[in-house]
Amino acid sequence: MDRPERNTGGKTTGETAVFTGRNRVDTTSGLMPYPSPFHPRTQALCTSYRWKEWAGFYAVRSYDICHEREYNAFRQGAGVIDVTPLYKYDITGPDAAAFLSRVMVRNIKKLGMGRVVYLCWCDDDGKIIDDGTCARLGEDFYRVTAAAPTYHWFMKHAAPYNVQIEDTSHTIGALAVQGPQSRNILRNLTDLNLNEMRFFGAAETTFAGIPGQLTRTGYTGDLGYELWVKNEDALKLWDALMDAGKPYGIHPAGLDALDICRVEAGFIMQDVDYIGALDAVIESQKSTPYELGLDWTVKLKDREPFIGQAALEREKAQGSVWGFVGLEISWEAIEKLFEGYGLPPHLPEQAWRDPIPVFHRGRQVGRATSGAWAPILKKNLALATVESAFCQVGQQLEIEITVEWERKTVPATVVKTPFYDPERKKSYGPDV
Repeated sequence: MDRPERNTGGKTTGETAVFTGRNRVDTTSGLMPYPSPFHPRTQALCTSYRWKEWAGFYAVRSYDICHEREYNAFRQGAGVIDVTPLYKYDITGPDAAAFLSRVMVRNIKKLGMGRVVYLCWCDDDGKIIDDGTCARLGEDFYRVTAAAPTYHWFMKHAAPYNVQIEDTSHTIGALAVQGPQSRNILRNLTDLNLNEMRFFGAAETTFAGIPGQLTRTGYTGDLGYELWVKNEDALKLWDALMDAGKPYGIHPAGLDALDICRVEAGFIMQDVDYIGALDAVIESQKSTPYELGLDWTVKLKDREPFIGQAALEREKAQGSVWGFVGLEISWEAIEKLFEGYGLPPHLPEQAWRDPIPVFHRGRQVGRATSGAWAPILKKNLALATVESAFCQVGQQLEIEITVEWERKTVPATVVKTPFYDPERKKSYGPDV
């Protein structure tokens, strides 16, 4: 989720503040990150002093020394995380839907009012540039979120259309409220009938009198919502949300807890599970939607042509070389392997993001790109790209593991994703 640079395209407005706290930040860009509009609240609560850079912003890794309580908030109560660093683009004008349908793999002309879709956009060769969401917030008003700076690429393709593109990454603050109690909490903040708000729904509303937008979206794979407000209203929103959430045990959460949840949900992450086509150094680093399990987002029929369509049509006809799978790693084999060295088995405290080779009968057939111990499932999980011949559920593979500087392998089974998929994620009505 972290990106070292922010390309604003000259369209972003808003003040840049100087961070004066003593909290430690993991940064690789060499540039001074800047605080989100919620920073005065998150900084005061971050007793661990553990921060990282995310798209040029300061972002909390974990508020406490251990992220366990934050993870449990997402899965058992409600966690709130500052997702302001998401790149945000407001697309308006009579040709907004036509433009977005041209650059996206989904037909945005069919997106209904008050709906959100998950999607990706590709280059001419059908290789993914980025993935994100598109929400229709008005007749000719759409908001696209992205992991990487996309303004210049959008502008490159906007010339033939009567459309305006505004980078609102610095002017819109966003909070994600995720977990089984999230709907109960938000009932105390908005007059919307949340019992009837569909999964991936969107609406203009007010939060305790604060104007903004609410979307039923998130990155945890659980019941959850995202709240979008202007920067100047950010602190008022935080205070109102935390007050409303007190009876339900709301807890601020950082990126470490979120990363475990997104692995459990089987969600991909740019620069971790795939490299965007514009950032890839060589062709083999690029991926198509079909290779990343996003074939369900690609709409090829009954629409005007979109960028990358011809290449994706060929791939669909010929088949993909690679596929994206979930792996369940044998815990019994790990225990036995460590026991042979006289050591207790080791569990990573956080989700891991270093690619690990995956084998079939000793031949490398792919790589695991991220994984984690899933506390709620009590399983060791990984997401992996493997040769398409080995993508069937139940396929037996091996994954590399290092013990005392020696590289070994343990069994891993291809399983269905999402690993964790609670019914409440898409449910209607009152919570229990």
